[in-house]
Amino acid sequence: MQSTIPWELMEKFVFDIFSGCGVPPDDAAVCTDILLESDRRGIESHGINRLKPIYVDRIKAKIQSPVTNFEIVKDSAATAVVDGHDGMGQVVGKRSMQMAIDKAKKFGLGMVVVRNSTHFGIAGYYASMAVKNGCIGITGTNARPSIAPTFGVENMLGTNPLTFGIPTDDPFEFMLDCATSITQRGKIEALARKGSPTPAGMVIGKDGSAKTDSEQILKDLVNGTAALSPVGGIGDEFAGYKGFGYATVVEILSSALQNGSYMKMLNGIGEDGEKKPFHIGHFFIAINVEFFIPLPVFKKITGNILRELRNSEKAPGHDRIYTAGEKEYLTWQERKDKGLPVNESLQAEMAAMRDEFGLKYKFPFE
Repeated sequence: MQSTIPWELMEKFVFDIFSGCGVPPDDAAVCTDILLESDRRGIESHGINRLKPIYVDRIKAKIQSPVTNFEIVKDSAATAVVDGHDGMGQVVGKRSMQMAIDKAKKFGLGMVVVRNSTHFGIAGYYASMAVKNGCIGITGTNARPSIAPTFGVENMLGTNPLTFGIPTDDPFEFMLDCATSITQRGKIEALARKGSPTPAGMVIGKDGSAKTDSEQILKDLVNGTAALSPVGGIGDEFAGYKGFGYATVVEILSSALQNGSYMKMLNGIGEDGEKKPFHIGHFFIAINVEFFIPLPVFKKITGNILRELRNSEKAPGHDRIYTAGEKEYLTWQERKDKGLPVNESLQAEMAAMRDEFGLKYKFPFE
């Protein structure tokens, strides 16, 4: 049975888990905020359900360091190259985007690229940082191979989000934060937890046919016998080459500028089958609106565009059009006072982590 957990309790619990893994207090606070921001927005694929498998388990396996060595390899007026040394991706990401914002404040544009990092949570968090500072934020990251090229069946590219955050005079920012695949591993994990199938067309097997068994897909993605379809789907009937192309752009920007790892180099498996660090790359861009036009004018024009889109003629059976970032905003309005809904599978996982780390928590579901 689903249970709702107050945000304050959830924040303390996640912070204590990160701390128990050896993450320093200030960094644990950053990791907690970014992890739960996903749940605040209703993006379950990157929230609390990833605390154990993505962060705790990787730190325990020693393929990710709880202490982040943030090294600035190269720095100039508007650009920088950073090495994250396999530390906490959230810490690396937040510091890197802040660097890009600081550069944009002085020079109009700032771009920071990162190599040797780890999973940094939702990309939208960093784009939102730029928006809050009067900038357009653009970010992306590569990841372990998951997407097959159009007309291919081998997982070559990561889910590679290309994310844009744009200031507006709406109550919520324009935030386009989505993978360049139709779906992503985290969403399939969520489907598997619920015992639900993956819709046909999202995943392709070695024989070129669609796969739908969510639990089996997760295994097949690891052993290389299944791959995610790019945005547009299998083949080119619905322009799958577009998603393939954008995924490739993100792969290049997440590796070539910083002399980082890419594609099969990111599979996290050594020559003898042992687990190894992923060495993920990211990029962060901030564009200072005030260097082009007064921020209020920009916000109003952006808002007008979005409102005209939402007010345009609706399709039969639909009474509302949403613009990017709106649904996430509405989810937070609903959840901010109620708390975070957690399913039975996650309840068991949370209780197990609490016991493992010797924490004294009693959850509402107990």
